[in-house]
Amino acid sequence: MQALFRHSLRTATRASPFQASRAMAMATVSQNIMPCTYFNHGGGPMPLMGKQPEVANWCKEYGDKFKESPPKAIMVVSAHWEEDEVVKVGGSVEHDLYFDYYGFPSETYDYEYPAPGEPTVAAEAVRLLKEANVKVEMDTERGWDHGVFVPLMCMFPEAKIPVVPVSVLTNQDAKQHIAIGQALAPLREQGVLILGSGASFHNFGYFRAKTAEEQEAGTKHSHHWADWLEKTMTSKNLTNEERLAALGDWEQAPSARACQPPRQAEHLMPMFVIAGAARGEAAVTVGKKTEEDENNADMASKWAGINTLVMSQFEFLK
Repeated sequence: MQALFRHSLRTATRASPFQASRAMAMATVSQNIMPCTYFNHGGGPMPLMGKQPEVANWCKEYGDKFKESPPKAIMVVSAHWEEDEVVKVGGSVEHDLYFDYYGFPSETYDYEYPAPGEPTVAAEAVRLLKEANVKVEMDTERGWDHGVFVPLMCMFPEAKIPVVPVSVLTNQDAKQHIAIGQALAPLREQGVLILGSGASFHNFGYFRAKTAEEQEAGTKHSHHWADWLEKTMTSKNLTNEERLAALGDWEQAPSARACQPPRQAEHLMPMFVIAGAARGEAAVTVGKKTEEDENNADMASKWAGINTLVMSQFEFLK
């Protein structure tokens, strides 16, 4: 078994640009509000290994959008950080990486992503969550899991923008996660890019389906679920309140539990946080829906049928 923690390149403590510019950012909300986005982070380190090029390429293209006007900080709500009752916010400047995957080549445990943390943003997030009566604590010990560092290595490889990771909760309560996002929404007006790192389809039974019948069933479920998600997320016929109410009752949607099984829906929770951070505004779909990896037979055999399963991603611009 590979070691889960490996020392990452340490970063030097420095003055926070976020703190100095907060008042100015608040004065120019309408011009400078950052988007918030929910996306598929892929399987373990595979996007970095060339085995999930669609994921890696989309992440790179997404990061490129911010070259001219980068965010002051990036907040990543990761499906791979679950806490029981208290939301945790990563608040250290220095960090390790947390290699929470197994059975991959040794070089995938040597990655470094030396972007600094941003304690000022973390403290502001904690303050906002407390004001919203959300149980929250600062965490200065946990390393950044692969739901954080893998996509960021593709999006922002220079590793210069400060990063603040945020946990989800093990209760997998959609309404509570929406409330978490609503509490964090003001950070967007302060130049913080909020990302939800997960996967809209996350049923390993269908990922590893061995028969044509199982693969067909998984594909149908993923399309039914994706259709409902897209209509709910993007429809301008819904009010913000109606959209959030529908998302709060997501389990009633077509094929919802076939795509996100009970007690295994942690990869969907970041989506609810992002929808909350958008205050229920309509989203736009981003990236290709169908994840393809036709060039890698090894992955295709290990994750049978994944090239036909739909993965939905959404960006909120308002």
